Amino acid sequence: MIITVSPAMIASAMAVFRARVTHPRTPVVVWVQDLYTLGLAETGQATGIALAAMRAIERWLLRSADQVVVIHNRFADRVVRDFGVERRRVAVVRNWTHLSPTPGYDVGAVRASHNWAQDDVVVLHAGNMGLKQGLDNVIETARLASSRGERVRFVLLGAGSELERLRALGAGIPNLEFLSPVSDEEFTATLGSANILLVNERPGVAEMAVPSKLTSYFASGRPVVAATDLNGITADEVRAADAGVVVPAGDPFALLSAVLELGSDEAEAFRLGNNARLYRQTVLDEDTAIRSFSEILGTLIQEGTAPQTRPDHTKPVEDTSTEELLD
Repeated sequence: MIITVSPAMIASAMAVFRARVTHPRTPVVVWVQDLYTLGLAETGQATGIALAAMRAIERWLLRSADQVVVIHNRFADRVVRDFGVERRRVAVVRNWTHLSPTPGYDVGAVRASHNWAQDDVVVLHAGNMGLKQGLDNVIETARLASSRGERVRFVLLGAGSELERLRALGAGIPNLEFLSPVSDEEFTATLGSANILLVNERPGVAEMAVPSKLTSYFASGRPVVAATDLNGITADEVRAADAGVVVPAGDPFALLSAVLELGSDEAEAFRLGNNARLYRQTVLDEDTAIRSFSEILGTLIQEGTAPQTRPDHTKPVEDTSTEELLD
């Protein structure tokens, strides 16, 4: 069995090509975490010929696999519709959090260690700080809250390509804080000691990825505010879990309003946080996911995959999505 993970899409394509030449009867699985070329299009990192070329590689990769495993139902629909993969070759296995429960931490002590006042509404964004996250929106929301004298503290925990630019952009905003990456135990305690956990995405990002931070957010039992495309995959996930509030991407006024409303409603915050934890324990259960993946691999190994059973890549497949992506 050969399993590749996309991204990295180019490395996966090279591995699959080599496998088809040297081990043509060995089953190949592509495990899709993000839709690579959709991400390039939504973040504006590639256009025109470059995007079309990358999309051709991704299309070949997915259609060459004996099984494509995706992490969300909407990814499955995209893989079938946009890349011409047969539906029977696509399986959905949800991701799970890598964090173990951290019992016994003192919320008050954790907040004090970060110099968070007990009556501050702490809004925490944890994870990568890159183009996809569009964190300028959070900077401007913190600036707006400060100008109004609101007791809201915005905390950006993590690292990434945009970190230094964001630090410079947010210099002098008193209720904005940057935290360096911490250990898993500290990370879990920090999530659980915030009032609200924030997912922020750049305007235009809608379908490329399911934010991995959501699995950890949901496990913490804290409510989520998602500033994202209202019809996107992140919004769908938060609504499906009934774990938080969704506001439009790139709108500091809407984000601040949602934070203030949720921060002042302890009962609603508690309800949403409980829903988040329940969703993590059921839909995003680790044992269920690993068992599903094991069954997929076991079936492929047991049945074997003769070359003649694979899809015929010479057949034209109707594809109307290239223009949509290039736009």
